[in-house]
Amino acid sequence: MIEPRNPWRTLAIREVFDNPWIRVTAEDVLKPSGNPAIYGKVSFKNIACGIIPLAENGDTWLVGQHRYTLDLYSWEIPMGGVPRDEDTLIGARRELREETGLSARRWSHVLTCHLSNSITDEVGEVYLAEDLSQGDPDFDDSEELQIRRLPFREALDMAMNGDISDVLSVAGLLKLATLRPQLMSA
Repeated sequence: MIEPRNPWRTLAIREVFDNPWIRVTAEDVLKPSGNPAIYGKVSFKNIACGIIPLAENGDTWLVGQHRYTLDLYSWEIPMGGVPRDEDTLIGARRELREETGLSARRWSHVLTCHLSNSITDEVGEVYLAEDLSQGDPDFDDSEELQIRRLPFREALDMAMNGDISDVLSVAGLLKLATLRPQLMSA
């Protein structure tokens, strides 16, 4: 399939904010109609990387934490930011170990998605981690996590009923449910 041409034209880019995690720009553009506009863009310096650890019996692990930006408690698959110049699988291994203490011998890629793509360039990756062994978690100083082991079906139900609202978690759980339908009966 041939991709259509880009109908947007960028005239100028001004940096509005920059920190170790994001860069915000105001961009003077010509819209597809040809009319001028200012487009705000949030560029992420990391790739969001989520992991679905899966035990032989069909159990998975979630982590719970208070999310400052939303001012609410959130249950999610283990995840973290992986620098754009690092292999996401290496980052996924590190994040799983840090947040749950788990290590895995078998890894497979589940999905790539673009999160809130109307205003950000954020990319999310989800991996499946299997053949697990347990160690001790090593939270960073911005994390105060609860770790919960539960049947995969229960985690999927949490995503479907809104108890899990993080988009990378919801998308990863739904995709894995379609790839591994046998998890629905476990």
